[in-house]
Amino acid sequence: MPDWALPAEAMALTVSDNPAAARYEIAVDGERAGFVTYRIAPGVITFLHAEVDPDREGRGLGSRLVADALDDARSRELAVRPVCPFVAAFIETHPDYADLVG
Repeated sequence: MPDWALPAEAMALTVSDNPAAARYEIAVDGERAGFVTYRIAPGVITFLHAEVDPDREGRGLGSRLVADALDDARSRELAVRPVCPFVAAFIETHPDYADLVG
């Protein structure tokens, strides 16, 4: 089975904050596969744009990336402004993150 056909759980995934680039990045087996950019201000993080490499779409990478970024915002006690349509839709379909929007 080609690696693109593997479910996200079968891959080594890491999500990390790259403050120098103002984005969270997701890597699959050590290779960057997507990112979500942000702008940060005191007490608030604004998510601007999310992107997953086209050849890796449809495997839940965007959802994992956004969930981890939102979890980090929560741990840092930041309110979230979801300008990015993908982030906004993710929050809408995962109401356990709705309390972050402010």
